Amino acid sequence: MNTTLISLIGKSRLDPHTGYRSARYRYSDGQMREVPFFGMGLKDCIQPDKLILVGTRGSMWDVFFDHQNAGDDILPLIDAVASESVTPDLLVAPAQHLSESFGIPVQCLLIPYAENEAEQAKILLELASAVHPEENIVLDVTHGFRHLPMLALVAARYLKYVRHVQIQDVYYGALEMTQNGETPVLNLGGMLHMLDWIESLAIYERSGDYGIFAKLFEADGMAPERAAMLGRAAYFERSSNPVQARQNLTGAFRHIQQHSGALGQLFSAPLAENVSWFKGESRADWELSLADMYMQRRDWLRAIIFMQEGFISRAIWRQHGDFNSFDERKNALDHWRVASDDFKLLASLRNGMAHGVRPFNENIRRLLLDEEKLAQKLRELRKALF
Repeated sequence: MNTTLISLIGKSRLDPHTGYRSARYRYSDGQMREVPFFGMGLKDCIQPDKLILVGTRGSMWDVFFDHQNAGDDILPLIDAVASESVTPDLLVAPAQHLSESFGIPVQCLLIPYAENEAEQAKILLELASAVHPEENIVLDVTHGFRHLPMLALVAARYLKYVRHVQIQDVYYGALEMTQNGETPVLNLGGMLHMLDWIESLAIYERSGDYGIFAKLFEADGMAPERAAMLGRAAYFERSSNPVQARQNLTGAFRHIQQHSGALGQLFSAPLAENVSWFKGESRADWELSLADMYMQRRDWLRAIIFMQEGFISRAIWRQHGDFNSFDERKNALDHWRVASDDFKLLASLRNGMAHGVRPFNENIRRLLLDEEKLAQKLRELRKALF
């Protein structure tokens, strides 16, 4: 898989010859690179297959290319940079010179200043057009305007989902942290992992599928077999098997609470709180809790299924029967569809949604065609049946 380095170019003129002040950048593996432009030292360290230089029409393209010995190709850039009127055409020849010098393709990407939402969106589109699916992307956010690194994090997520690239690392040369003549290089890739967790939490809040956390916990240091329990619990819950879900979730819940991974600790408490339905005393309690949870998420089919099954479990429990018996559940279903109009309506709604065909009953049809009326009716059935 090819690796592409995307590096920002800014406007600093601290040094008339190099623009940025030269610094001795120290990487976590002990490598040292003394350069004014951090991206050039990073290029030597990671040896990318492609380099994309990103800057505005006022970035110090002239000083940068001069420092890279781009020759007379920079002459037209000098006045253009001074008047902040650099155009893409002016960057073609210097980029070609660097391509020949570095032995890899070099592309210059001219972006707006990101002063408003329209310009910020345009930057994302420009970046998307410059990368290809399946590429490994390394971002260097050291130089450039101070607000661009924040946009770079947004761009990282956008490129991941829109262009299907892998954002490998995000680097920042922390000049303000220089000590004893050495400037530390920070890898901000952990922020991307945090965003993975935040996105997963948002997905869970909407869908109820906590199985998406299994791989994240494993990557955060949880033993694979323990993380897998969470995935299995989610599968059984979403396939309407609360008994098997509870068996796996009981163990997974304990492991989540005991987990000491850096990122997992941030999300263990809210996740544990949201999967506590299994603490109910009986299957009827579990199913009713799940029905309520899916009602809140407006996942109506699952809400109806668990509400129906919860009612059946409670009816069998009151008769001191075995609510894990298929035959007893079938008998209870048949009985209550006749004995209770409310349960009959609930069962009919379940069948109408599950089969996706137009019901013969006009009342059922109207409810299934209007989400708000359906929601209100389910709340009424919840109150009447339980």
